[in-house]
Amino acid sequence: MPSLEEELASRISRGDEVVLATVIKIDGEPPSHPGAKILLSRTAALAGTLGCSEFDDAALADAGRIFDGGTPKLRTYRHDLGSIEVYLEPYVAAPTLVVFAATPVAGALLRWAPELGFRTLLVETRPERLKDATWPQAVTSLDKLADALGSEVYAVHTDHDAEDLVAALETLLPKEPRFIGLVGSRRHTGHHLDSLRAKGVPDRVIERIQSPVGLDLGATTPSEIALSILAGIVAIRRGGRGGWKQDAST
Repeated sequence: MPSLEEELASRISRGDEVVLATVIKIDGEPPSHPGAKILLSRTAALAGTLGCSEFDDAALADAGRIFDGGTPKLRTYRHDLGSIEVYLEPYVAAPTLVVFAATPVAGALLRWAPELGFRTLLVETRPERLKDATWPQAVTSLDKLADALGSEVYAVHTDHDAEDLVAALETLLPKEPRFIGLVGSRRHTGHHLDSLRAKGVPDRVIERIQSPVGLDLGATTPSEIALSILAGIVAIRRGGRGGWKQDAST
């Protein structure tokens, strides 16, 4: 089994929210010791223990409130043999930016998004495009995509010529992303949206797919396009008012 530290690192890398509870003080002779730890989700203990099931259950009962509050808290848990003081620290899930296709625009998105607080995930089902060692590890099968996503998802598809673009969107839509953008004008992406509609995807969902994508910066280079896209995503995430480009061809 992975250690608590390994489980914590794994959960953070996936964008999961967890609480780490650590015993910092004991009073009496409880079945615990300073430094004992447990890692928790909202509904389950994931690794470690505070020393006994009573303490573990008490920490789990507090986990939801710690998540909702978003700040560390001290709690005291009591036992017939003594009590423990516990420091509960939330690790809030980072939003996930899913970037489809290994393109120059994707490269810039993947470089800059972490500076803005996003966990990035490259999805590229064409292995020949990943031969350049500069690309990060990628999801190469759409069947594995859903398991790699966090709870808050944003997505940009950077290659309107990708044969599996519609399948990629079908895989993504059940996760209810906060944002989906397709690089390219409606002349290049409209038939993909028509395909989704033909598959029964409601118009209200299709209307949320932004294409063209990006704030109106007059961007022309891949880096400028990536900047315009990230600026718009930040506006959505933070509730700002951004002026999105409008497609003159529609």
